Amino acid sequence: MTDLAIYDMDRTVTRRATYTPFLIHCAVRRAPWRLLFAPIVALSMLAYVSKIITRGRLKEINHFLLLGSSIHPRDLMPLVNEFANRTIARNIRPGALKAIARDKAEGRRVVMATASYRLYAATIAERLGFDDTIGTNSVIGLDENVRARIDGENCYGAVKLRMIERWLEDQGLTRAHVRFYSDHASDMPVFDWSDEPVAVNPHDRLLQLARQRGWRVEDWG
Repeated sequence: MTDLAIYDMDRTVTRRATYTPFLIHCAVRRAPWRLLFAPIVALSMLAYVSKIITRGRLKEINHFLLLGSSIHPRDLMPLVNEFANRTIARNIRPGALKAIARDKAEGRRVVMATASYRLYAATIAERLGFDDTIGTNSVIGLDENVRARIDGENCYGAVKLRMIERWLEDQGLTRAHVRFYSDHASDMPVFDWSDEPVAVNPHDRLLQLARQRGWRVEDWG
């Protein structure tokens, strides 16, 4: 039986979202001409808001436009490491650092579960002291190149819970007590599944739900 502390990443551990900034960071460092695709990126976001495309498809399109159809890990990892360094230095909530330290001191296995791509989220998580990372996976070709395609499902909403449960099974773990932190109501399936839901800097809808259900609300700064 394992005590777990599971954290969402964007706007929970971090102050701001990371996915589009990561792609822009890669474009600026690797191929600045790709920034010419910014209007198409904006249109794809509008298509998502209008429910013409899914959130997962939005990610694939923006990945293709700003990072390219494929990239080898030897070219990707320097970009990931630099972005992780910048994120740790500028975009981490102080309260997240305290919570991670507290959960580790309590003997919990500390896990990040994020809709962002695992290819960079895992590096950020490792540097923050997380034990494991669950996130949206990328297709890896036979040539080892990372493709602009999602491998499996986008780790969001009900899918995030399925991926957490699959991870537990793959790790051979049985949950004991689960503490879960997130800022957004899209994580309701995991909130409901957890033993101790914690709403962190919640947006309006989650704040209302947390108050109705008596969940702890924390401001991590």
